Amino acid sequence: MAATPPPAPQAPPKPTWDPPEPQRSYPWLRPTIRIRLTLLYGGMFLIAGMVLLTIIYLLAAQALHESSQLPYRILNGKLQPTSDQCPGLTGTLPSDVFMDRLSACSDEQRRLALDGLLRRSLLALLGLAVAAFAFGYVMAGRVLSPLGRITRTARQVAGSDLHKRIELEGPDDELKELADTFDDMLDRLDRAFTAQQRFVANASHELRTPLAINRTLLEVQLADPEASPELQQLGKTLLATNERSEQLVEGLLLLARSENELVDRKPVDLSEVASQAVEQVRGEAQTKGVELRGVRQPTYVQGNGVLLERVALNLVQNAVRYNVREGGWVAVSTEAQPGRAVLVVENTGPVVPAYEVDNLFEPFRRLRSERTGSDKGVGLGLSIVRSVARAHGGIVTAEPREDGGLVMRVALPV
Repeated sequence: MAATPPPAPQAPPKPTWDPPEPQRSYPWLRPTIRIRLTLLYGGMFLIAGMVLLTIIYLLAAQALHESSQLPYRILNGKLQPTSDQCPGLTGTLPSDVFMDRLSACSDEQRRLALDGLLRRSLLALLGLAVAAFAFGYVMAGRVLSPLGRITRTARQVAGSDLHKRIELEGPDDELKELADTFDDMLDRLDRAFTAQQRFVANASHELRTPLAINRTLLEVQLADPEASPELQQLGKTLLATNERSEQLVEGLLLLARSENELVDRKPVDLSEVASQAVEQVRGEAQTKGVELRGVRQPTYVQGNGVLLERVALNLVQNAVRYNVREGGWVAVSTEAQPGRAVLVVENTGPVVPAYEVDNLFEPFRRLRSERTGSDKGVGLGLSIVRSVARAHGGIVTAEPREDGGLVMRVALPV
């Protein structure tokens, strides 16, 4: 007996309800800028045409009324002219002469009426055109006013105020869509910069703490009088390496913080900042036999005094360290120019090729060397100078001197 085949699987029951159809959108019903401008200027053109047509109609009716008046009247069987254009219709005239003069008079009246109608129509057209342009300018300003709001917000955001939002209200048109997109972009930028600031703060703590602990341990070991000379020498080497690492960390953190434009600004005397930097470097300059000179005129800028002092200090330190061995000098001066304040640091030193000047502002770059490899610094000084200058809305330039050395100029807006 053959085995009974298993029953075929039954199909699932059909649903007794139909899924709702997706709601159809009609993009041509959106109050877009194109539709609004089309309706606005189309309506204005229609209204202007109706007004002009009405004016021309009234002027034509008046002209016809004036031209239809008889240029004469009969008084006591004699002709008397009623218009200055028909002086010949006087007295008693033969019929053929009367008809000729009457025809000429009618032609003259018609010509004068048409000329008057043309002049008045042109004046009406001119007045209506002026009114249409003025009204169109006002209405275009009202339609495009959200674009001005977007522009003002973008300028405020350019000043690193990322908390500003457009929050445009009104019809769902292209401008509102642009404003909403701009707000979404600002939200992402705000979150990104907040995360960056949080990372810089955390990195500052996490990197400084181990280095500070290492420095403390090394200093304690070096203070031990029973330490062997070899151990003392090793401790000094490690301490110098640790100090260099601390300088590198401080430079990187300062470079990260100075990339953004400043929001909180205060008046800062650039000459005082430069003088403070000169005093901090004076001991090192005397050790190397470098003369410090320069005239520093009082000039005020709006900025961060600590960062500007770091700019001056980095420039003066570089000018002292990269100098000649004998007879070297560094001139530090400040001056006020129209609309800006300028800090100039000029020094003697080795000859700098013009094509290598731009590389000096790159991190970890030095003259004729790509990576740091000396005890003169960590290779971030001029990078910090450029970043701080940009954060203040200024620029920094470098020019090689013919006799060797550089002329560094930092120009900041006042």
